[in-house]
Amino acid sequence: MSATVPGRAWVVTAAGTAVNLCLGILYAWSVWKSALVPRDAALYGTAMPGINEGWIYLSNAQATLAYSICGFTFALCMIPGGRLQDRYGAKIGATAGGLFLASGCILAGVMKSYIGLVIGFGLLGGIGMGLGYAAATPAAVRWFHSSRRGLIVGLVVAGYGAAAIYISPLAKFLIVNYGLTGSFVGLGILFAVVVVVAGQMLTPPPAGYVAPIPQHILDGPKVVTTDWSARDMLGTWQFYALVFLFIGSAQSGLLVIANAALLLKDVAESNLFLAQNGWILATFGGFVNASGRVGTGRYSDRIGRTNAYAVNGVVSAVCLFAAPWVIAQKDVLMLFIIIGVMFWQYGGTLALMPAITADYFGPKNLGLNYGLVFIGWGIAFFVPQIGALINDAYGSIDLAFYLSGGLLTLAVLLCRVIRKPGA
Repeated sequence: MSATVPGRAWVVTAAGTAVNLCLGILYAWSVWKSALVPRDAALYGTAMPGINEGWIYLSNAQATLAYSICGFTFALCMIPGGRLQDRYGAKIGATAGGLFLASGCILAGVMKSYIGLVIGFGLLGGIGMGLGYAAATPAAVRWFHSSRRGLIVGLVVAGYGAAAIYISPLAKFLIVNYGLTGSFVGLGILFAVVVVVAGQMLTPPPAGYVAPIPQHILDGPKVVTTDWSARDMLGTWQFYALVFLFIGSAQSGLLVIANAALLLKDVAESNLFLAQNGWILATFGGFVNASGRVGTGRYSDRIGRTNAYAVNGVVSAVCLFAAPWVIAQKDVLMLFIIIGVMFWQYGGTLALMPAITADYFGPKNLGLNYGLVFIGWGIAFFVPQIGALINDAYGSIDLAFYLSGGLLTLAVLLCRVIRKPGA
């Protein structure tokens, strides 16, 4: 059989990436958080002046809550989103996801309040992300042989990570020139158009389609794939292990994502340009996040998924434990290095986990099965929320980094003993 996939497969892959480039607004949240949280805690709850009239300053924990709720809602909605994708195809889920996300952003901007952020960005935005994200990856995976699964998943989910590259500076520009309201409304309209249009390109393979098998796979040993139902998957210990692997590796990246702009503002306080443009670290993180998805996906096809997970996790855990020292030293270069490692590890997780789920439980029911495993990603949002509470209570986020590093270390240890069901 020819190893050449049809051109349509690459169109679907590109469309899935485009959808995720909009859904990934979550990864630029620290830019809005930086505008919502004042440096002086005495200003919490007071009215904002000028272009943001009508908004009030929030505490660190308050400004993190919409982000956390969005992520947890996202994870929960991956389950119905996966079922919707498996039964009716990706177009419906992507379209609904785009409309929910757009309406949530617009509502958050119009309400100009803490409650508006929670309901609009947190709940409606999370629903939109869950439905849209559940549609994009499985739609592309079905066009390719399992030997290319890591790369294809990495390419599609790279869009979600790369979103921060353009959304962070765009959001900063909109906030400065049109206020918080203008930033949410403008981006909401943009996302509605892009996601709905790209979603129509997420077409499934024709009936009877068999993904082309690369020649080196044809010449090698045959691998038998078993497609597990969600009910059967839930009866295995490996499912619960994958959920914990997701929690352990995702929470560290989510902690950094929630605080990137504020971290640069604090560490670079002697550099006026960097201190006033914390979005630069968020944009840098978005680039590394996206690169980590493609890069990790690619080398996981060669060295194995859990081996790639362990390599990424060990290096990132070291950086998490070192973060408080780097912050105390006000070392901007080292901050970029350790944050880059954390973003790479986090991005790699989003390429590895759907690939591992497909490897362990088959591609047929991947939408629903991965939606269930993805609950771990939603649970991981409790760590940045705890980090925000710690920051409000002690004026420092150091303890959160130590907690995060410990959880990631436990996850790495677990990944060394997990095995495919029946192996």
